[in-house]
Amino acid sequence: MPHPSRTARSSPDIWLGLLMLGLIVLAYSPALTGGLVWDDDAHITRTALRSWDGLRRIWFDLGATQQYYPLLHSAFWVEARLWGDEVLGYHLVNVLLHFIDASLVVVVAQRLGIRGAWLAGFLFALHPVHVESVAWISEQKNTLSLAFYLGAALAYLRFDQRRRPQDYALALGLFVLALLTKTVTATLPAALLVVFWWQRGRLEWRRDVVPLLPWFVLAAAGGLFTAWVERRIIGAEGAEFDLGLMQRGLLAARVICFYLWKLFWPARLIFTYPRWAVDTAARWQYLLPLGLASLTAAFWWLRGRTRAPLASLLIFGGSLFPVLGFFNIYPFRYSYVADHFQYLASVAIIVATAGLVAWLLDRAGAPFIRRAGQFAVVALLGFLGLLTWRQSRMYRDAETLDRVTLQRNPDSFKEQNNLGRLLARSTRTVGEAIPHYEAAVRLKPDHVLAHYSLGVALYVSGRQSEAVEHFRRVLELKPGGTLLTGNSHFFLGVILMSEPGRLDDALSELTEAVRVKPDDVEARTKFGEALERVGHLAEARAQFETAVRLGPNYAPAREDLARVMKRGR
Repeated sequence: MPHPSRTARSSPDIWLGLLMLGLIVLAYSPALTGGLVWDDDAHITRTALRSWDGLRRIWFDLGATQQYYPLLHSAFWVEARLWGDEVLGYHLVNVLLHFIDASLVVVVAQRLGIRGAWLAGFLFALHPVHVESVAWISEQKNTLSLAFYLGAALAYLRFDQRRRPQDYALALGLFVLALLTKTVTATLPAALLVVFWWQRGRLEWRRDVVPLLPWFVLAAAGGLFTAWVERRIIGAEGAEFDLGLMQRGLLAARVICFYLWKLFWPARLIFTYPRWAVDTAARWQYLLPLGLASLTAAFWWLRGRTRAPLASLLIFGGSLFPVLGFFNIYPFRYSYVADHFQYLASVAIIVATAGLVAWLLDRAGAPFIRRAGQFAVVALLGFLGLLTWRQSRMYRDAETLDRVTLQRNPDSFKEQNNLGRLLARSTRTVGEAIPHYEAAVRLKPDHVLAHYSLGVALYVSGRQSEAVEHFRRVLELKPGGTLLTGNSHFFLGVILMSEPGRLDDALSELTEAVRVKPDDVEARTKFGEALERVGHLAEARAQFETAVRLGPNYAPAREDLARVMKRGR
């Protein structure tokens, strides 16, 4: 039988936990049946990997998945085996993981003896800045990695008290799992040192630092490997990332200030924020690092009374370090900030804020002031939950998300291109896609995919002469043998075949299309037709025969082959 007092203490926690779970489900209910958005289809395990060999490739084939986070993609692999492409299952898992994360926030705050632990949990659970991490299936990397991160922190705090090897082993194992899910969790050992400094006012080399040295080695290895993958595999390099050290410093300060502002004033949250211009000649941009340095100095001066403000700011800034701009990450092509980047980091500020609010309520003298304060806190949580519910509605489907984002950030070339791609999927709406593609290439003239997509949309809409310049632009921007260049050569060849006196130019383009895409049935068929038109019947027949062999069911190739054979008799 449990001790009566222990049961009495745990009962409110159970009811508060159930209440928190119910509020999370309610707040995120608009997104639960939402479809795939942005890169969800690249994260959900594709059919070719839904086998045991696919699981092996997830771990040992660097290019098998969107990012090399093998534990995350193993989780997606299990989910794909359970419910395939049904999105409800993925959304429910993300909501459940968010509830687990919020619950762990409570437990960590209680373990550290911080006031307002449950308030911190509810703030984390209902804050609208987290909608992007919870409603977006791809960001299961956030919700899952934070569970391992906080679990590792709890296990290590237990080790710090009892110094038992099994506690250390558990903590280290959970930390490795966090790294294999998302390497932003590499900041945990530094955060633990800040916690120990907050608790004891100093750090001891043998007690505090030495046990965490292996963690720092693992963190550095994981972080550097991810940085290499972002550059070399994903493509986070080029002119967009050409920033000097001073620019990166200014950017880092602005990013920290931006995320702090969104935590305390979560208005106009956007899926894709405008991409800032980082200008060392703009004097106002130096105000942000100056203000941040002043705030840090003020908290340092206060450390004699309380170390909590400085500790929370250090953990917050340190947790954001991987996305401050010192390392290239692919999303910086279109924005330097995103709400999901601060999912982990927000814990420090939320816990500190909850602790301050609870401390103020405890010091309230008159009962009516305390009750008014408690009512204000409940009202704030309700308001945050309402904002989360409204934000979740954006994730009903990809088109809704893109349209709402463009209303708030019309200069986003990424969203203009995304919405164009969605509209171009149907011949009924392909005409509506053209203005969005045109906006994308106007905002980013070197956007290869947008030029290609615009060319295709114009071609399908019967505006073939207008499509030529965009296919030409693709070939200028991305020379060489790629799928886009091969297709561009093909479309140019088809268009030139219909223009008087351009048959030789058409042959040149189609020759390149077949060279780049030798297994393309349609390209070989069109190439054969062009050869036939200039009288090269033997070469045309060879192309038609190859096309029939590659695509036995492709009727135009079979018809062309029959015709040229008849002519050759």
